[in-house]
Amino acid sequence: MYELLIRYIANCLIENDKSSVKKATKILEKRFAKDTELYKEFRLFNALAKSTVSSTEVAAAILSESKNAARRCNEIKLNKEKSALIKDINYKLNDSKFFYRRIPNYTEYATIQIALNEWRKCDKSNLRKLVLYEEKIISWLMTEKIQLSTIKENQKIDYDSNKLVVKIMTEKLNKKYDSLSNNQKEIIKNYALYSAYDRKKLIEYFNIKKKESLNMLSKFDNINENKFIGQKIKSVREKIELLSTNDIDDKTVVKFLTLTNLLNELREEK
Repeated sequence: MYELLIRYIANCLIENDKSSVKKATKILEKRFAKDTELYKEFRLFNALAKSTVSSTEVAAAILSESKNAARRCNEIKLNKEKSALIKDINYKLNDSKFFYRRIPNYTEYATIQIALNEWRKCDKSNLRKLVLYEEKIISWLMTEKIQLSTIKENQKIDYDSNKLVVKIMTEKLNKKYDSLSNNQKEIIKNYALYSAYDRKKLIEYFNIKKKESLNMLSKFDNINENKFIGQKIKSVREKIELLSTNDIDDKTVVKFLTLTNLLNELREEK
């Protein structure tokens, strides 16, 4: 739940939804306050989920201490706090997608939570299942977390970071270059977004823009009755066809911006 709240807040920051950020932050601060059982369980859970050890002996020792800590928990109070947390999320955030966000290493996290629940049952726990859970936790403790979490999250982090960068860049762009058309702003945004992280998508985008330009020019050529303009169309078409989309740089973008401006004028002529 803590992870879901953090991701929800991060998403709201990207979307500039300050009201939702404030609500979620208040829930986080209130429900995970240091004097709560929820916070105690979170610290225990986090120790098992984030730690990395070098031997099974150390892992087994951590497991033993974790069992004792889990059993010292006030389970009745903990369950009430969890119910209150879920109620706050459902009624105060009112986000139908909240519980459907993807959590990396969800299987490992679920195993740790089930083990915590079983440890609290003491003699009533399912020993057969508990042995399996503990084996998995020991294996997880001995796994270098960077190999699993960082690689899995890389793409997601890049996407969120790019989204935030583009958002800030767009706001500055709109403020500084009011004279640019929406199509020109779109070209700059896509160039900023994909140039460093997804060259394939960038090339694909500019190929589409090139094709659209040629189609637009052909349509205009079919209805044009001005001989002087007609003589220029062939030259313009040749220049468009020569535009390289395989090696996109600042100069290429400037050419596409100029081309977009020309096409806007053609639309007005139509």
